[in-house]
Amino acid sequence: MNSRIKLMTNPVEEEVEEVREEIVPGVARALSPMARRILALNPGPLTGLGTNTYMVGIDEIAVIDPGPDDQEHLDSIIGCGGDLIRWILVTNSNPEHAGAVPKLAKQTGAIVMAMCDIECDVVLKDGQQLVGTEFRLTARHLPGPSAKNVGFMLEEERMLISGDLIVDGPSVGLNAPPDGDMTAYLQSLESLKKLRLKRIAPGHGYVIEEPKPVVQQYIDHRLAREAAILTALGSDTMRVEDIIAAVYGEVDEDVAELATNNALCHLVKLRTDGKVKGTKNFTAI
Repeated sequence: MNSRIKLMTNPVEEEVEEVREEIVPGVARALSPMARRILALNPGPLTGLGTNTYMVGIDEIAVIDPGPDDQEHLDSIIGCGGDLIRWILVTNSNPEHAGAVPKLAKQTGAIVMAMCDIECDVVLKDGQQLVGTEFRLTARHLPGPSAKNVGFMLEEERMLISGDLIVDGPSVGLNAPPDGDMTAYLQSLESLKKLRLKRIAPGHGYVIEEPKPVVQQYIDHRLAREAAILTALGSDTMRVEDIIAAVYGEVDEDVAELATNNALCHLVKLRTDGKVKGTKNFTAI
């Protein structure tokens, strides 16, 4: 089944339907001359269709986010890259992104490079480059969803492999504070405007072909949520649960933690900005 979305081109024009090719788990899909994607078998409320594993390079391959500890997915990665896999990189330490790292490293002998808290051979720094035979990948520290979220810029194609900073959807879930940080998240989104991006390859979902408006939509969405939280607070002390009900309405159980973490990150930012005060309860000033 193909994924279908509707685009409004003009209020007086008819809707234009765009058909996107289905992402098939376990099947390598060429995204460009230099990059391929393999979808892991871990769909869910927080992972969408599943985790995207990216393979960059031809004669030498860097695997980015090998995904969960799942042998079937590992077999797909190794079947695609084989003994050409030289490096393993991760955008964050979440097991849905990095769970397969130890087994993939053992089976391929690849060098593990990371900025987050996993066992690795090379600890990456912001701006550090991995130079392969045909490509350059630049590590970009993009905190917010987690303190050590990293993106990797494929310089030859100006494509950012963004981890959890941006996904193919209206918003992302931040970790609970202090690991999740709304101020840092908005700053990371703003920093993307300076990168001359052509495409964003997200941790979950389809490649974003027009990054600029999507980045702005993410910023606008978070600021709208912040305004809604302030409105819900009014002048009263409220529990976080009540704020979620006022801002989000009825929330499904499987995404309740995501909504709670995002609300908490907003509240911490608002407290830092001097717009609310409180510890366990947050009160509008």
